[in-house]
Amino acid sequence: MASMKVMDLFCGTGGFSKGFENTGAFSVVYGIDVLPVAVETFRLNHSQATAFAADIREVRLRTVVERTGLARGEVDAIVGGPPCQGFSSIRPFRSAMDDDPRNSLFEEFAAYVNYFRPQVFVMENVVGLATHNQGATIEQIQECFDGLGYTSDWRIINAAHFGVPQKRERLVMIGAHHGTRAKFPSPTHAGEFKTIGVRNRTRRLAPPPTPAEPGLFGFDEPKLPDALTAMEAIGDLPPVAAGETADRYDLPPQNDYQAARRLRSDRLSLQVATGHSERMLEIIRHSGSNISSVPQHLITSGFSSCYSRLDPDEPAVTLTVNFVHPASNKCIHPFQDRALTLREGARLQSFDDDFSFAGSRTQIAKQIGNAVPPLLGQALAESVLDALR
Repeated sequence: MASMKVMDLFCGTGGFSKGFENTGAFSVVYGIDVLPVAVETFRLNHSQATAFAADIREVRLRTVVERTGLARGEVDAIVGGPPCQGFSSIRPFRSAMDDDPRNSLFEEFAAYVNYFRPQVFVMENVVGLATHNQGATIEQIQECFDGLGYTSDWRIINAAHFGVPQKRERLVMIGAHHGTRAKFPSPTHAGEFKTIGVRNRTRRLAPPPTPAEPGLFGFDEPKLPDALTAMEAIGDLPPVAAGETADRYDLPPQNDYQAARRLRSDRLSLQVATGHSERMLEIIRHSGSNISSVPQHLITSGFSSCYSRLDPDEPAVTLTVNFVHPASNKCIHPFQDRALTLREGARLQSFDDDFSFAGSRTQIAKQIGNAVPPLLGQALAESVLDALR
């Protein structure tokens, strides 16, 4: 039975804390996000948690205490990803003491840590935070947490190294009370992927290189499985043409990943394809690995990854919030002439098929694209458990 309590700040759908919950050791007790529809999704999947749909700067900590009944020391972990604009105005941390309405978004995260005194916090963010202000910002963040009594460390993590079929890079910082070592999970899957902007290799949480040949006594460690590919994630889902819907599985799971996503679901949802125009369908029929596959007379502009297909034998590229529209990024199905469905996007983010989403198609796509993959959250949660034990 879950005994440890976790708070999810800037929670979105709650994918991050869902990963913690999936360990069986954590119960999600609180979530807050500025987007009401995202909080509705959070509530659908965390029914026992108290949730606020509000700007975190407008909800006083005393109100959180009143609504949740949680006192200082009763929260084991706080997780979340303060939006990057929250780092643009970090000041000397004089306002960490709980309820200063001038707090930046990052300072609000730190204020929760300072008030509730969790054993561990996990903060995720964009990779660019590592080099923001030539590295001074992240140093300032660590100095802030050090002043609050927490030792912290950070790494650049690619979700594909943890069983997520997507090359999604994030910066993850883990902090723990002074005297407890911040611990990162070990990669479970192999793969070499480009890292944006961070030259220091020790900051990249990557799997060890595969030995070229066995040593005298064989390999010291078993070879990690390759990162999951896009088709390994979505290949069991029924084909649909543009504008069509499917609501039943027509194949059994083809691998462990598919079986795990379908474990508690006997009926398919969100397998709805965008209804493309005839012009867009012509573009899609020409599409390949990048925009250069499309005849120039059919398009006027776009990045190299626009109007292109996912590679079936590679993890997907990072999903955007508009992955149901081919003009946004590399989001055309590897073999079918259409953009990804919402269900396919959710699979590539490692959401289980029974995870409920609130809102319109556009709103759900945005929630999926912005989410922390639950499998990445679970890997971090298991590492937190190891540190606490």
